Amino acid sequence: MGKKKEEWKKILREAGLRSTAPRVAVLQLLCTSGRPLSHGEVLETLGHDDWDQATLYRNLLKLEEAKLIRVASRAGGITHYEYIQPGEETHHHPHFVCGDCGQVSCLPCDQVSLKVDEKWRTLLAESELQFVGTCTHCREERPHEDVEEVEH
Repeated sequence: MGKKKEEWKKILREAGLRSTAPRVAVLQLLCTSGRPLSHGEVLETLGHDDWDQATLYRNLLKLEEAKLIRVASRAGGITHYEYIQPGEETHHHPHFVCGDCGQVSCLPCDQVSLKVDEKWRTLLAESELQFVGTCTHCREERPHEDVEEVEH
């Protein structure tokens, strides 16, 4: 069961931020989304009626500054944010980025195995690891392209 609005407000106050409706909405959305979201996705989900894009963007920056959310990916020049779970100090899981639609998904560490020698292990542990390809949805949406034979 998700957190209640009062719990989100308390989290914001404990982080030294004013508890505003847009901050509560953005924080709650990122916590429940199941994947990192871009500013555009946050705007699309929360709508244009209640808050404008600048308000939502400023709140993303404030939440990141307060270490309640973090940048999960900057693939394709688009920043995607994710909620930091309480007690979670580091971010050590890779992401899959769809090169067609831009969606970013978290990949469980146990699903990705890399064998590296000792000199790279520490550097990679502190690095951003992303796989770029085509997600299942975009793959299914592509029309089947027939290759025509060309006579020479």
